[in-house]
Amino acid sequence: MNVSFLTFPQVFADGSWRSCTQLSNVGAVTDTRPNLQGITRAPLPPEDPTGRTTTARHTATGRAARRRPWIAFGLSMATLFLAVWIVIPAPTRTLLPLSVGAPEICVWLILSSTIAMVGAVRTWRVHAVAKVATVASVLALLLALIPVVRFPSVASRTINALQSTLGVDYLDAVPFDRQLAMRPSPLSFAELFRGFSKDSAIVSQGIVFATVAGVKLTGIVYRPPTKGTFPIVVQIYGGAWQRGTAEDFPNFARFLAARGYVVFAIDYRHAPQFTFPEQYADVKTALAWVRRSAATFGGDTTRMAMLGRSAGAHLSMMAAYDLTLAPVHAVVSFYGPVDLVEAYVNPPSPDPLNVRDVETKFIGVPLEQSVEKYQQASPINIVRAGLPPTMLIHGGRDNIVEGRFGRMMHDRLRASGNQSVLIEIPWGDHAFDDEAVSNGPSGQLSRYAVERFLAWALTRPTRQ
Repeated sequence: MNVSFLTFPQVFADGSWRSCTQLSNVGAVTDTRPNLQGITRAPLPPEDPTGRTTTARHTATGRAARRRPWIAFGLSMATLFLAVWIVIPAPTRTLLPLSVGAPEICVWLILSSTIAMVGAVRTWRVHAVAKVATVASVLALLLALIPVVRFPSVASRTINALQSTLGVDYLDAVPFDRQLAMRPSPLSFAELFRGFSKDSAIVSQGIVFATVAGVKLTGIVYRPPTKGTFPIVVQIYGGAWQRGTAEDFPNFARFLAARGYVVFAIDYRHAPQFTFPEQYADVKTALAWVRRSAATFGGDTTRMAMLGRSAGAHLSMMAAYDLTLAPVHAVVSFYGPVDLVEAYVNPPSPDPLNVRDVETKFIGVPLEQSVEKYQQASPINIVRAGLPPTMLIHGGRDNIVEGRFGRMMHDRLRASGNQSVLIEIPWGDHAFDDEAVSNGPSGQLSRYAVERFLAWALTRPTRQ
C-alpha cells in the first residue's frame, strides 16, 4: 500500500498502523530507520541550524551563552568610554574627574578590556554585537596601555632630572636609615591594584592658630610615631583659592610623617569673599605659628620646606621666595600657577575651570583693571638669585595650569642661578595625585621624586 503523506504513524507489534493528519513533507529529513513493512513514514522535524535543541535553549547554559556577547559588549563600551579620557582633555569641570582619573586607573582598564575581549571573541562568528565588542575592547586596551608603555622613559627622565640638578651622588649625604625607608623604585605594580598601605603617624587635629575677620584658621600636625627632632614640611591645599581644608591629603601627610618629617597642614581664607593678598597673609600667619609651636611637636625650624598643590603651590612659592620671611630650605610645587598675567591673557583650550573667572575671584578685579596686582601675585616675578631649591611637578595634559608654566618657571629659576628640578608627567592631568587615585602611575612617580628631593634638601648634614 502506498501512502504519500501521513502524520505521526503508529506502528504496532502486529505490523498494523494508524495515521492522524496529513502534512507537507517540505523541509523533511530522510528517515533512515529500517522499514520492513514498506510503509511511508512522516518526515522527521527539520534540524536546528544552530545545533541547539529547544530544551538546551532554555537551560542555564543556553541563557548564559546568549548573554555572553551582550555582557562583553557592555563591558567593552564602558571601558572604552573611560579609556578615551586618557587622551581627550575634559571640556567641563563636571567631566574633569574622568580626565584626571582615567590614566591613573589604566591597569584596571587593561584588565577590564582584556576580559571583555575574551568574552567577545568566543562568540565572534555567531553574534554581530560580539564583533563590535571586540573592536571596542582592542581600542580601549591600546589607550589604557599608553601610561604603562610611556612610564619607563618618564621615570628615567625623572631620575635624570634629580641627578642633573642635585648631583649624581645626591643621596650619598642622606642618612642611611632614611635611604632604607625610601621607595625602592618609581613604580610598584602591587600598589597599582591594592593601593598604598596606611602609614602610622601621630595626628593632632583641629588646632586653631588664628581667627581673622571672624574666620577660624585651623591646622593639623602629623608627626612620626617615634620621639625625636625632625625636619618640617608645611603642606598647603589647593582648590582655586576658593575651597578646601587643612584636612585634604591626609594620606600623603602620613606618608611623610612615617618617614621622619613633622607635617603642618595649614588653612587660609577663601576667595571670592577674601581676595589677594589675604590668602597669602594667612599663610604668613600660619608660618609664624609653625615656628612658635614647632618644638612642641618635635619639629626643627632650621630644616623646613613648603609643599603645596595648585593654589596651595602658588602660596607655597610666594612664601618660599619672600625676602621678608624667615628662610625655608626647599619648596615643592604640584602644578602651581606661576604667571597669572599670562594665564589670563592666554587661557587654556579647553578651559574646564574658566581660568579668567578663577583669577578674577582671587585677585578681586579683572586683569584690565589692575595688571599690577596680577603681577604682584605671580611667583615668577619674584624670582631672584639665592632662592631655596625648588621641585616643580606638572602634568602634560593639564588644562588648568598648563605644563608650559612649569617649564617657564624652571627656566627662570635656572637663569637666576637657582636649583630647580622639573618633573613632567605627559599623561597626567591637573590633580593627578588626588588621593582617590594617588596609587596610580603619576602618584607613585611623584612620591618617589618628592621623597628623594626632601631627603636631600632637609636631612643632609650640610645644606647649600
